[in-house]
Amino acid sequence: MAEVAYYTRDGLDRLKEELQKLKTSGRSNIAKAIAEARDKGDLSENAEYDAAKEAQGHHEAKIARMEELLATARLLDESKLDSSKVLALSKVKIKNTKNGTTMTYQLVSESEADLKSGKISVSSPIAKGLLGKKVGDTIEITVPAGKIEFEVLEISR
Repeated sequence: MAEVAYYTRDGLDRLKEELQKLKTSGRSNIAKAIAEARDKGDLSENAEYDAAKEAQGHHEAKIARMEELLATARLLDESKLDSSKVLALSKVKIKNTKNGTTMTYQLVSESEADLKSGKISVSSPIAKGLLGKKVGDTIEITVPAGKIEFEVLEISR
């Protein structure tokens, strides 16, 4: 059984939309590719047909993964979340105590993570270290580059 993942309304809607596209136009495009390859003759020596069938298998596997994600997805009502400590969907402003750099991240599900827009996965090392912390807390988090000490400056929704 897959782990429960928490989503914002936008994230859940995007996931459903992508799954719908995969099931409709995605399947239709693969069926056309298989039909075109089949029309080219002997299937036993038709690499294009083999590639199309393999693409179909990958496509169906992706659909199955997304359906599993949706089955375990939970929508979080951001208005009801406690902002006194860091939780999933929290926006957290932190400061690197060594160099004074401040960063703001929102903790989101794995599939919603996008570092460019400041969204990090709740399963990332930084997010795991921040979960449950309060404003003023200082934590040492192990990241690939080593250990970094952060101070929680602000928590919002």
